[in-house]
Amino acid sequence: MDWSSVDDWMSEQGIWLLVTLLVGGLLFLALRRWMPRLVRSIISGMEVVSTDEELQRLADAVTRVVVWLCAIIIIVAVVIAVLPRFGVDTTLFIDTIGAWLWSHGIVIAIIIVVAVTIHLMARWLIHRIVERSAVREKYRSKVEYQKRIETLSHFFYQVAEVVIWLVALFMILSEFGLDIGPLLAGAGIAGIAIAFGAQRLIRDVLTGFFIIIENQYSTSDWVTIAGISGEVEQINIRRTILRDLDGVVHVVPNGEIRASSNYTKEYGRVNMTVSVSYGENLDYAIQVINRVGQELANDAYWRNAIIEPPYVLRVSNLGDSGIDIMVYGDTKRVRQWEVMGELRKRIKRAFDEEGIEIPWPHTKIYFGNSPDRAVEERYRLDIRRKEREIRDVTPGKVSRRRMKARRIPDFEEGEGDGGGDGEG
Repeated sequence: MDWSSVDDWMSEQGIWLLVTLLVGGLLFLALRRWMPRLVRSIISGMEVVSTDEELQRLADAVTRVVVWLCAIIIIVAVVIAVLPRFGVDTTLFIDTIGAWLWSHGIVIAIIIVVAVTIHLMARWLIHRIVERSAVREKYRSKVEYQKRIETLSHFFYQVAEVVIWLVALFMILSEFGLDIGPLLAGAGIAGIAIAFGAQRLIRDVLTGFFIIIENQYSTSDWVTIAGISGEVEQINIRRTILRDLDGVVHVVPNGEIRASSNYTKEYGRVNMTVSVSYGENLDYAIQVINRVGQELANDAYWRNAIIEPPYVLRVSNLGDSGIDIMVYGDTKRVRQWEVMGELRKRIKRAFDEEGIEIPWPHTKIYFGNSPDRAVEERYRLDIRRKEREIRDVTPGKVSRRRMKARRIPDFEEGEGDGGGDGEG
């Protein structure tokens, strides 16, 4: 090996090679460090999202795409700059790539930039359009109205996102010289074949579309769907995600939903039963319950949760152990269970103070007469029956019937002597 030639090459070309690699590495590190902040600042200024979590998620996705594209550009530039140092002629390559970039690359870059811009603007535009188009009903609260807008905006944003990037993909493929006509035809045929094989998926999508449009339920509602109860954490056109009281997350395909029960739509309701004993004054017990419900509605903390103070609606049942009283009232959405728990506690305390008994199941046991006592009771009844017959007969037959009555044994002392009237 001719070390002198190596030394000459290092002295002439090696320094430029190291400088090129160093510059490329520094550019990549700067890109990784400053690009997330720049993207987050741009997206935040555009106000395309409403929460910090969504902002961070969108910024991370955009940053990842931009960093990868810029990294590829940096690598290609470094390779083109380094190859001539090894004696490789890149003039033809540069001319070819430059001509293609000039004719098609700029168009592709413009398509990507426009698609990214529309993608970023889509949420903001859709949210504004839905907000202006949605009509707020008189009975719907502001929170419910905002939830409705957010659910519809999220649904239309997902649809717009798919359409934007499909159109951009087909336009980019056409710039690479691909004929998208047969591709679209093939996609249509494949779509028909997939439609036959994915009927369940289509059913999920159609059902989800009508659920969202009809506003059957929204995020943070407590519902029962497909036999599962829980809070709606997320809903889209394909599935609904619920979390129950145990913290278990249930993913329910929308196609499985035949009926939905929404416990927190617009407002909640107190519907509970209070029992009192049969020996209590029912009117007074009802008065105490109404008083407790009004006191709860006047409380500084609970007045913000109660729309209509709980009151006695009616006596709902005469049970085996007590009288059931139905208590009724309206609350803010999701607050009805909290209000009912506090109401039960206060009613129990008020009943204890007033001496009103809350019944519990109990059984009365009856012990029958002993056999001797039963025989005695039977003979006594016979004697009384005979005496009634004697009083009803004619006078000529009184003596004979009374004599027959005297022959019936009597188990009580002295009772047989006093049964007649002294006639012989």
